[in-house]
Amino acid sequence: MRLHWHRRDLRAADNRALAAAADDGPVLPVFVFDPDVLEHAAPPRVAFLHEALVWLREWYRERDSDLIVVQGDPAEELPQLVDEHGADGVVWNHDYTGLAQERDEAVRAALDEAGVDHEQYHDAVHHEPGTITTNDGDPYAVFSYFGDKWLDREKADPVPAPDTDALADVEGDELPALDDLGFEEPDATLPPAGTEAARERLDRFCESPIFEYDEEREYPARGGTSRLSQDLKYGTIGIREVTERTAAALDDAENEDERESVETYREELAWREFYTQVTYYNPNVVTRNYKDYENQIEWREDAEDLAAWKAGETGYPIVDAGMRQLREEAYMHNRVRMIVASFLTKDLLLDWRAGYDHFRERLVDHDTANDNGGWQWAASTGTDAQPYFRIFNPMTQGERYDPDAEYITTHIPELDGVNPDDIHSWHELDEEEREELAPEYPAPICDHGERREEAIAMFERARGDD
Repeated sequence: MRLHWHRRDLRAADNRALAAAADDGPVLPVFVFDPDVLEHAAPPRVAFLHEALVWLREWYRERDSDLIVVQGDPAEELPQLVDEHGADGVVWNHDYTGLAQERDEAVRAALDEAGVDHEQYHDAVHHEPGTITTNDGDPYAVFSYFGDKWLDREKADPVPAPDTDALADVEGDELPALDDLGFEEPDATLPPAGTEAARERLDRFCESPIFEYDEEREYPARGGTSRLSQDLKYGTIGIREVTERTAAALDDAENEDERESVETYREELAWREFYTQVTYYNPNVVTRNYKDYENQIEWREDAEDLAAWKAGETGYPIVDAGMRQLREEAYMHNRVRMIVASFLTKDLLLDWRAGYDHFRERLVDHDTANDNGGWQWAASTGTDAQPYFRIFNPMTQGERYDPDAEYITTHIPELDGVNPDDIHSWHELDEEEREELAPEYPAPICDHGERREEAIAMFERARGDD
């Protein structure tokens, strides 16, 4: 018998390490609440994780097995579980962040010292770091070249879930409650967790939205995205299963526009793996700029502006709608994520790390690699980043991608009933006009045109152009 250590693979189907262990059967599934990991966690993510574990435990129990859940240092808990259950070894799937690599090295050392066999598998990505490189063997710093190779490479098929007779006959204790883990219930309304819920989201997406994804994904009110980000983050569904379904959708596409939309979604999966390899080779990128400037970037420090941004009280409607969606749903539409990140770094001139930290606290789908890549892209400090002189205008972004202000008024009730034209020109209205239309909604906290010029000058100083 071998232990399978679940981490970011909270599913039974399309799980490479679990399938490998089950081939030798029986396999004993375990999960460890690691205090070092929980130190970087937040209520939305822990609550979603907890519900995913409840679903996974029930899946095992329906097959006369169980999920053994413990709290503590995995380097201590796993050898103890091996000894307690008389197991022959431990298997798990790789994770690629710096924290995960340090944790896994400690676990390997502890198992080696105890004389316990262990084996790891690549599961969370199609093409693990180091397999898609430049001709010189270096990791890519530009997505387009990485993406072309990623799209061209053959993708593995999903692996089946273990049969019932391959699972250990055990009985585990109940899961610890959120407060036992040191977390309160989140304020936000979270999506349902578990493989069944993830598959329902995938089914909905592949029935129709995927065929219009290229266009509809940009409009936050239209529901044109897959909403699978938290499922891929925690592995409640496997990447190979998602890719298999999107390949079937590609075969079902009726015209070139539909095929292009499916391919656009596949590119998003490639972006996910691109940022994974960036973080794998540059673990310090979580707290440091990926891109070096000659001089330090002179980020402002303004607690009031940061608080207004977090609260969705900047007076820029599309920005505030995004920040309030984040608070209400622990989620934000991807186009709006770019807008609010640009606003923080280029309008408020505040350090991207403050925004990244807030997202880490609020997002149910927070993924270290993806979120860091997105924030550094917006801040013009990352790999393949937005050029510093291309700065989103939050008003034109709102008008272009939420023309009827449907998304804005959904999350900003103070603006409900206000003409969309007035909402999109909020920055141009005088105080009396704003007071008459929506007295409870604030005036803009800064002038976009002025701050745009300041941002360009700030980056030119960092570049040494002044």
